[in-house]
Amino acid sequence: MKSRPVLSVFVAAFAVLSSLTAQPSGGPYGPLQQRYELPKSGRIHFVSPDGDADSAGQALEQPTSLAAAIARVVTGDTIVLRGGTYRTGGLVLSQGVTLQPYADERPVLKGTELARDWDKVGEGRWRTKWTRLFPAAPADWWRRERHEKDTPLHRFNNDMVFVDGDLLASAGRVEDVTAGTFFIDYENAWVYLGLDPTGKTVEITAHDSALVRTMHVAHDKPNDGRGPTIRGLTFTQYAYRALEVEGVEPDRKMDPAQFGKEIVGTTFEHVTISFCSRVAGYFRGDGMTFRHCLIADCGTEGIYVINSGDLKIERTIVTRTNSAEKIAGYYASAVKIFNQSYRAVVRDCLIIDNPHASGVWWDVGNVDGVFVHNWVERTNDGFFFEISRGAICVGNVFANCNKGIRVLNSADVQVAQNTFFNSVAWFERSERSAVGDHFGWHPSAGPDVTERHGHVFLNNLLVADETFAGALLHTTQTEKVRDRLKDSQLAALDGNVYVRRAGVKLQPLIVWSPVPTEKNSADVFDLAELRKLQPKFEAAGRALPDYRGPLFRSAELGNFELLSGFSGANVGVDLPAAVRAVLSRDNGSTPRHPGAFPPGAALGASRN
Repeated sequence: MKSRPVLSVFVAAFAVLSSLTAQPSGGPYGPLQQRYELPKSGRIHFVSPDGDADSAGQALEQPTSLAAAIARVVTGDTIVLRGGTYRTGGLVLSQGVTLQPYADERPVLKGTELARDWDKVGEGRWRTKWTRLFPAAPADWWRRERHEKDTPLHRFNNDMVFVDGDLLASAGRVEDVTAGTFFIDYENAWVYLGLDPTGKTVEITAHDSALVRTMHVAHDKPNDGRGPTIRGLTFTQYAYRALEVEGVEPDRKMDPAQFGKEIVGTTFEHVTISFCSRVAGYFRGDGMTFRHCLIADCGTEGIYVINSGDLKIERTIVTRTNSAEKIAGYYASAVKIFNQSYRAVVRDCLIIDNPHASGVWWDVGNVDGVFVHNWVERTNDGFFFEISRGAICVGNVFANCNKGIRVLNSADVQVAQNTFFNSVAWFERSERSAVGDHFGWHPSAGPDVTERHGHVFLNNLLVADETFAGALLHTTQTEKVRDRLKDSQLAALDGNVYVRRAGVKLQPLIVWSPVPTEKNSADVFDLAELRKLQPKFEAAGRALPDYRGPLFRSAELGNFELLSGFSGANVGVDLPAAVRAVLSRDNGSTPRHPGAFPPGAALGASRN
């Protein structure tokens, strides 16, 4: 795994929905080793990788197979998995049951099978017959004329090949196969390698899902409406996706009472999902929770949530999304919250090392999102809120991102007490609407063109070193809306501190739009210029255009605790009530400061 932030001090007491401070908690993050007790209610089904499908699985010493247990369980039952590798897939479940390990053992579900029979077919080339193949094509909205030069079509196939645990890249022709690539002849069902497989473990995808929680009848049992609880399991090496929770999807702007109710309460705790060729999973249904999970090395998305209410993602790591294939033009995202999801909360997570994907993207028609106390690093558009209404983004760290936050064609987003290091805050609006849109009706689920305003940007700390070019804050709009949208997107802008360590070329502090000029925008180099354009903004803000004094405990180690000697350490304004509620902060109970970390805080953050 690549280097990632590791918080130096563990904070034991972090409330479920709030904190008395504005910064990330300090961890721990991701799956933690647990010892699972046997449940005291419901029937227990013991399974093992070599379990006998004919066994009832009611005794630890006589386990059944996982597939047999899935077929037998009813609401309230528990499947207890012994440790080991389960090469399985295509499992379908309609009941609200629990899946967990036995004690502290480690069950791993794999979507690959071992490839053992290879023939040498030329110098530096070997092949095997393989009939479980998953050819695929890009979605119909993918612009081939724009992106095929960067993303050849064979990258969209869902097959994967691993040699001694390492994922190989696909090649477009058998002649192009090298030691680090593979080629599939789909017409004749051959898989080719460019290295000698003798003495190596070669795994090839054989399943395109591990488990689907269906909303239909399965194993002669109707959907009971209760989501599964999955704890302590690892799902890896699946073509397409590992998990799916089904549900009704809106085909227009709809009342949320009409969807998200088919399967409710799905819970994932201490779960790892890795190396899925497209997404870790598609997840639907109200009341879903991801807690202490790891989502790594998946294709175009990690967690993909669709039209769900009251989602919670907590203490979870999402990393290296789209890093293997680097598919262009597919809008990859570590977490996507899509199509009329309400009240989703992403809290105290690590969204790291996703340079070819967005971070957490609320995409179209979503309402009242919360993004709080997260650490986002080396990830584009860390917090991305598009064509949606109402969000609070507070107490986060954005480090070395392209855009730390991106608010696009949205309304009423409150951004406060965040630390941006070499990362831009970006507010943007355009003429995009449901009329003639490439994605059809979807823009109609969010605020219309004239409703894209009402944002708040308060008490943020924006810092750039000499390697960072460009403005720290952008408020932009397209030329086509200049005559329709003459007001600012921001309702409040104050208490922010802008810090630069200047390089050779003078850089703007802010790019501001709209302004009554031919460009409809202006580069702002100090706050006095901004106040001339917008007298009500940044009355308490401060800009330090070439600052060399005390600032962070150690930016080099990712420790963004403010030093008490920083000249902007006490800048700030009163926060709106909704933001204070998320922070559980009474107005005035905590000294004002910019950014996520108070000056001289006992906690700092460091990365290895």
